[in-house]
Formats: sequence, C-alpha cells, structure tokens
Amino acid sequence: MKIANNYTFLIADDHSVVRQGISLVVKELFVNAKIHTAGTFKDTLKVVKETKLDLLILDINFPDGNSINIIPEVKTIQPDIKILIFTAFDESIYAMRYLNAGASGYLNKGCTEEEIKLAVKSMIGTGKYVTQTIKDRILDSYISKTPVNPLEKLSVREVEVARLLIKGYGNLEISELLQIKKTTVSTFKNRVFEKLGIDNLASLIELFQLYFEESK
Repeated sequence: MKIANNYTFLIADDHSVVRQGISLVVKELFVNAKIHTAGTFKDTLKVVKETKLDLLILDINFPDGNSINIIPEVKTIQPDIKILIFTAFDESIYAMRYLNAGASGYLNKGCTEEEIKLAVKSMIGTGKYVTQTIKDRILDSYISKTPVNPLEKLSVREVEVARLLIKGYGNLEISELLQIKKTTVSTFKNRVFEKLGIDNLASLIELFQLYFEESK
C-alpha cells in the first residue's frame, strides 16, 4: 500500500540499475516521494549539502572510495539524516563497523523486494533497521563485552594506517598520504598491533583477509 507522505530520498550507488530499481520500490511505498540519485561520493555530498533528506540509501564501494569515510561528513552536514547501507558485502563482517560509523540500518543486496520495503519503511518509521542476525550479534557482543569482529576495536584512522601497511607503504609514505607526522604513524601502528594482539605484518594481513575481503 502506498503512503502519501512527502519524504525525500537520496539513493547513492555506482550502478544505475540499482538506483533505478530502488527508486521504483520507494515510489511503490511513498506516492509523493522525492527521489535524488548519485553515482559518486562527489555527487552524493553535493545533494546532501543542497537538499534536506529523510533517508540516504548508501552503497559501500564507489569508484572514488569507501563510504565509511563519508558517513561522518554526511552526519555533520545533516545530523538528523537516516542512513541505510545497501550493499553486496556480508552483514556479518561489515554491518557493525558501518553502524558504529553512523549508519542506522544495514541490508544486503541479496535480500528480497519485500525485505527492501520492510527496511525502507522501518528506516522512515523508526529510524533504524537491522536483521535478526545482526541483532543477535549485537546482543552476543554486549553480553560477552567483546567485539564480534576484532577489527572493530580499531578507529577509522587506525584502519586506514593498517590498510596502507598491508599494501606495503612505509611510515614516511603513510605520513605523506594521510598528512600526519611520521611519529604519529608509528603510534597508530603500535596501537593496531596492541589492540589486535599481534606483533607482525603477516598476522595483520591474515586478519584483514579474514574480516575485510575488500582489503585483499
């Protein structure tokens, strides 16, 4: 059943077929919905800066980067915006990191159309949406007082440094790329190793291959 509310959506995905498909689903739910689309981070941020949005449906990977890096910026521009991550990446590996970064919903692209509708309605109605699988993981993590994914212990900056180390960059190169002091890079590196309970690059690579397939 269509709901006649004047909600404004932004569907950000680098595949036009996904943008079109989700637009149709949203229109089925909200007859008066105003829908914007974007295929890059640049276009996404442009819409966020120019238009008051109720819901941002956001993919993880774009040609110009990973969306975990722009979520804080989006939330700074529009603190009340609701963000639903809609991606092909496994929720058991990625969901908690994106929820911790500021998203309030996570849905895998392998879901059914009914699940998409349920997620969109839930985001608009309650401001959040996670599957039962993620609810169980959050509960287990809370009870055991340990992160489900060891990499969740790392800050966003520590993850950036770790990824560059894995790619073979040295401390000086990383300091130049991230525009931070070389000594700060060493501090981040030490924190990463300490938090993960490892002492060498090979172990770091193994952890990232296990928990973050994108870093392979």
